[in-house]
Amino acid sequence: MILKLDHIYKDYIQGKMTVPVLKDVCLHVEEGEYVAIMGPSGSGKSTLMNIIGCLDRPTQGTYELAGQDVLALNEKKLADVRLNRIGFVFQNFQLLPRMSALDNVALPLVYAGVRKRVRRERAREALVRVGLEDRTGFNPTQLSGGQKQRVAIARAMVNTPKILLADEPTGALDSKSSKQVMELFAQLNEEGVTVVMITHDPGIAGHAKRIMDIFDGEISRHGEVFR
Repeated sequence: MILKLDHIYKDYIQGKMTVPVLKDVCLHVEEGEYVAIMGPSGSGKSTLMNIIGCLDRPTQGTYELAGQDVLALNEKKLADVRLNRIGFVFQNFQLLPRMSALDNVALPLVYAGVRKRVRRERAREALVRVGLEDRTGFNPTQLSGGQKQRVAIARAMVNTPKILLADEPTGALDSKSSKQVMELFAQLNEEGVTVVMITHDPGIAGHAKRIMDIFDGEISRHGEVFR
């Protein structure tokens, strides 16, 4: 079991009010799975993704990543988990505009203390993996939306993480680029990468091998609430 979240609650305080966002969420993902979490805006899916990605903590509940109790870790160890065990792909790419594709992909390796020659080799290999070996010296402004997202996927995978988290990964792309990105996710999953994707789009969710629905902070499959 690579992800094991049980009885997750997340509340936010607004003034004197407590606003519940996640309500008794249970989510178990086996290594090598490809899971989509689908829900409308305001359903709690981004909050859940932030908790899975160790960017936020739940108000209540338990979370194990590859058997490790994530909620017992301090901030330094959580940063190590984010750097080495989780790859992030965002809707808006989050590439640095003045850096080449190669240097953007190599950035996590800089933070990991990898030597320059090695990190450039690994970044180049990651770009080959996503079909962009001829774009290594291009800046993001010289790339199409689909190419930017593939650079972002290469960056997410360069540290060989345990899990790839994708937050609305096709939200800023046209249909052709979306198709290419989803084909790449399928390829990575076939190679053994665990993929967890959140989306509001049923067509995109349909590329996953398992779909979970989230609505009003509760997660379900086939209309049955999981608790």
